[in-house]
Amino acid sequence: MTRKISILGATGSVGTSTLDLVERAPERFEVVALTAATNVDALADAAKRTGAKLAVIADPRRYEAMKEALAGTDCQAATGDDAMAEAASGDADWVMAAIVGCAGLKPVMAAIAAGKTVALANKESLVTAGQLMMDAARARGVEILPVDSEHNAIFQCLGSRSCDDVARLILTASGGPFRQKSAAEMAQMTPKQAVAHPNWSMGAKISVDSATMMNKGLELIEAHHLYDLPSERIDIVVHPQSIVHSLVEFIDGSQLAQLGPSDMRIPIAHALAWPDRMETPCERLDLAAAGRLDFEAPDMERFPSLRLARTALEADTSRPVVLNAANEVAVDAFLNGRIGFADIAAEVERALDEVEGAPPASIEEVIDLDQRTRAFADARMAELA
Repeated sequence: MTRKISILGATGSVGTSTLDLVERAPERFEVVALTAATNVDALADAAKRTGAKLAVIADPRRYEAMKEALAGTDCQAATGDDAMAEAASGDADWVMAAIVGCAGLKPVMAAIAAGKTVALANKESLVTAGQLMMDAARARGVEILPVDSEHNAIFQCLGSRSCDDVARLILTASGGPFRQKSAAEMAQMTPKQAVAHPNWSMGAKISVDSATMMNKGLELIEAHHLYDLPSERIDIVVHPQSIVHSLVEFIDGSQLAQLGPSDMRIPIAHALAWPDRMETPCERLDLAAAGRLDFEAPDMERFPSLRLARTALEADTSRPVVLNAANEVAVDAFLNGRIGFADIAAEVERALDEVEGAPPASIEEVIDLDQRTRAFADARMAELA
């Protein structure tokens, strides 16, 4: 049976990897909708190749160019929040949520409200509105399929089991490009050095998050929501080879791990074909060639983002919203040369200390707190610059 799919964030790294797999198995998948932020050419090209019926460009200033690029095709060009919601909730039965940042929150919630199976690659949605999102998914009977390699690894290790007999989850972290750098050395690192991840090919924002290890802090919060386990039962271990993608420890002391090469097409394929499997062109893991697997505890002093994320999770549901928004603003400022690498965590901590907010009871309250935090962080970036 052909699976109808929609890809939100089709021109990013996860989106293009999803398209690569889909186009290798046209008999299994039908693409009905694609979205992108600003990349008209890549979105139009993908829509033409796949025969998508709807292509949504988030930036309204790019709409006319999108419309012109799709002239003479059966694909409708669209823009705006309503169009994005339509891409998430329309004719597809499976939705890849790969929009980067908090911008992906509303489309994900629209997909859940429409009862779609959601393959979740947008970690910020779960970080900022995890309780609301999981409650909505349970109420609609929606399956959330984690696409992040770490959470997909846990999902695979658990199989169909609940977490009743799970002692703890162990998220693995590569340590990023600065794993062996001192705090003083890291303070001098440039954006070019920060995005040069040793193992994974990712976008600039998530690459910087890997360098600060904020990505692992965000994944800690994600794991809490996805698997309904408290902070003290979720650990992080640095594994520089990025071969073991995460582990589950059970109450009898045994541990299950999921291993594979550093290729996002593997967890994407797992989500695409779930509950079945599909072939991928990915390089096969050769343990003999790998030779060794190393593990070490993360250094909380050199990577304070880990401490900030765990503290935010253990405080209340408003703090992760502030954490995420302040981090997005700070990372953007760093990538644009307005602040230094060490300033990222420092400014996130300042926002956590100074931006107040009650635990959000609705998506609207999440968005309000997110916007207030961004306004605070933007003002701070202007001062620092």
